[in-house]
Amino acid sequence: MSGRGQPRRRTSEDAWIITAPMALFAVACATVTGLLADHPFGRWPQAALFLVLMVAAGLPLLNLVVRRQTSAVTLTELPLVLALFFLPPLSVVVIYSLATLVTNIRHRLSAPKVWFNVARAAAGTSLAVLVLQALPPLTEVEPRTWISIAAAVSMVLLVSVVSVVAVHTLLNGWQTGRGAVRSVKTALLTAAINVTVGLIVLILVRSTGWSVLLLAALGAGLVPVYRSYAQFFRQHRTLTDLYELTRAVMESGQTGTLADALLGRVRALMQAEYATLWLPAQGRHPETLLTARVDDPGLLDVAKTPQALREKVRDARRTVAVGRGVTTDGEFRTELGEQRVKDVVVVPLRSGPVVIGTLEVANRLGDGNHFTQADIAVFETVAAHAAVALENSRLVDRLRHDAEHDALTKLPNRRRVTAAMTEAVRIAAPGEVVALLLFDVDRLRQVNESLGHAAGDKVLVEVAERLRACAPSSALVGRAGGDEFLVTLRLESTEAALELAGQLREQIRDEMVFDALTLDVDTVVGVAVHPDHGSDAAALLQRVDLAATAAKSVPGSVQLYSPALESRSLRRLGLAGDLRRALDDGELEVYFQPKVTLRDRRLVGVECLARWEHPAHGTVVPDDFVAVAEHTGQLGRLTEFVLRESLRRSRDWSHGGQALAISVNLAARTLTDQHFPALVRDLLDEYGVPPQRLTLEITEAGVLDGTERPIPTLKRLRDLGVRLSVDDFGTGNSSLAQLRRLPVHEVKVDRSFVQGMATDPGDLAIVNAVVTLSQQFGLAVVAEGVESELTLELLQDIGCEIGQGFLFSRPLPYERLEAWFGAQVDPETIAAGELPRLRVVP
Repeated sequence: MSGRGQPRRRTSEDAWIITAPMALFAVACATVTGLLADHPFGRWPQAALFLVLMVAAGLPLLNLVVRRQTSAVTLTELPLVLALFFLPPLSVVVIYSLATLVTNIRHRLSAPKVWFNVARAAAGTSLAVLVLQALPPLTEVEPRTWISIAAAVSMVLLVSVVSVVAVHTLLNGWQTGRGAVRSVKTALLTAAINVTVGLIVLILVRSTGWSVLLLAALGAGLVPVYRSYAQFFRQHRTLTDLYELTRAVMESGQTGTLADALLGRVRALMQAEYATLWLPAQGRHPETLLTARVDDPGLLDVAKTPQALREKVRDARRTVAVGRGVTTDGEFRTELGEQRVKDVVVVPLRSGPVVIGTLEVANRLGDGNHFTQADIAVFETVAAHAAVALENSRLVDRLRHDAEHDALTKLPNRRRVTAAMTEAVRIAAPGEVVALLLFDVDRLRQVNESLGHAAGDKVLVEVAERLRACAPSSALVGRAGGDEFLVTLRLESTEAALELAGQLREQIRDEMVFDALTLDVDTVVGVAVHPDHGSDAAALLQRVDLAATAAKSVPGSVQLYSPALESRSLRRLGLAGDLRRALDDGELEVYFQPKVTLRDRRLVGVECLARWEHPAHGTVVPDDFVAVAEHTGQLGRLTEFVLRESLRRSRDWSHGGQALAISVNLAARTLTDQHFPALVRDLLDEYGVPPQRLTLEITEAGVLDGTERPIPTLKRLRDLGVRLSVDDFGTGNSSLAQLRRLPVHEVKVDRSFVQGMATDPGDLAIVNAVVTLSQQFGLAVVAEGVESELTLELLQDIGCEIGQGFLFSRPLPYERLEAWFGAQVDPETIAAGELPRLRVVP
């Protein structure tokens, strides 16, 4: 950007705007004084003595720095009082101006400052002697003389104050001018004391010349007193500033404004033009280089000192100073001079034995001022406090980061995502939705159990990286915990959220290769949006969990939340206690659905199904109460109940001459119970049912979970003589080839394919392939969901052996099943000892 329209920063060279009028004012006052005075010049030997005294009194006892300008507190008023009484008026102007010139040159001030101070001295003394000319002559040391001299010196002070304030305002603005007014209070007080002391000295000298000896002794002692006072003042100011700096640094470390508080106060404390903080890159923290400059309210990201100087301090782990009287390393003197840096102190920031960065100050304010060894000691103390504060700030930042991020994937955790969602909901614009997507990694538990948690962790990290790479830049990707990941962002509609969920799921489901291992990992996705599904983050998180849980029932699906999911979840929650009481009180029943040979329609067995008629909720579907049993630790009781009731009925049928096989469904979790085979053996013995008459059905997802976990239990059950069946085959990602390594005897084709055979050639082809390959593997095939004669004929054509479905009978309680036997079974087949044949098909 161009600097047009912005005020030009003034430098000390612009002081001529004040210097020139003061010089003209001094000439005018001196001219008038020369015309009015009888002897304007003279007494040069005495004038030379006063010149020496003024030069000596010009040694600064206290320096006051305002922005870039320095004001010194001296004893010059004391010899000025004597000179005004003893010397001709213009001689006073000459020697006072010469003394100022010598003092400024000795302090190596810049030319604009030298001429400004000389003009100020000349203007002040010219006005002072002109005032004396307007007052009665000074003959005796009496109160009238005191007042006249005090008035004259006041003119010197007045011109000095006005000119200093004017030049500060000119160069740095009116705010700096106000600061200059406040800073001269101490100087005015000192000047008043000096005038008083000067008048006392004048009285003593006029009383007796021998008092000069006593005054000389007093002066020799007064100088150290003044210097002690100045030193005390500096120490007090330093301690106060150090305390304020430490407090501000500690407070700002909690609010994230540490650099601002630190650098501004360090620069003011050290009276430097620049203060710079450098922190090299460390971990997730990038490199930091910030500078506070006297004329800038903010922080700069540059520094005038060379980078090599900071790196040397870091590597050497010691302070490096370059400047008048404190140089510890002259290597960078030339380069610093080219950058107009007169002095610099760089201190390492230590955290134990490690240097975490550097703190530096450059260009002590005031042309005649330089950093001293005492300043370096104070600066090192400041650096020690700063290092502790910086480490604490980084520790707090690290703890805050760790509290909001997942340690494994480095993604934001549930707490961070919840906070982001809360903010997104608060600022959501009309016509847009805040979408929340929950990705649940499928079969991660099997990966952990088969390959170890290290492989599972690799899967989670890979899923996190893919999500982060595939998600839009506006999305926040986080890990909710376990195998769940969250993605939240603002979109234009619910349909856009569903589309994005599907796209992300497809993009992250590619094969994952770890060394020589290739894993096929899939996810299910739940979707909830604001404002349709919740008004706050907590509600959205709860409902997206429900949607993801519902999505698991259809592998590879994307499920949008609906109120029906929540009512079902709440219903399941309320059923937990009721299920325990129902098992205790025998409220559950076992229903039986016949299994029939398709070619000759002979009854070969029944499938035993648990049913629950709740007194308040009515019929509870098996999916609901089985899920409740799994999550409340009652699955074992439920399984044992169904087994006992089924085996009891099988025994009764055997006594009645109908030896029907029974099938009982098992949950996948039951196969992880190492005591279950022993329970089956004991129950078979208890009810006297041959093992081959019992078939245990396990869903495809439970028996083919990609791990070896169910195989030991399956083998023990097979060794008992129990038949094993794979239920709902075709709904998972397995193949028939995988069944060859499992000790199973039967495959049940899922009803969704069987019911679609008559209308969908694809379903017909799937059933045909399953039947053909299963028979080649020596497995029996059962078709579920046979509901029409056309479906029955198609199954007969492809060679399917057994079927069950509404075409033959619905699941029936025991009493109704007995009635069905009487109505549907041909008694002649029972009498002949054959498998019962159905007489009619309803």
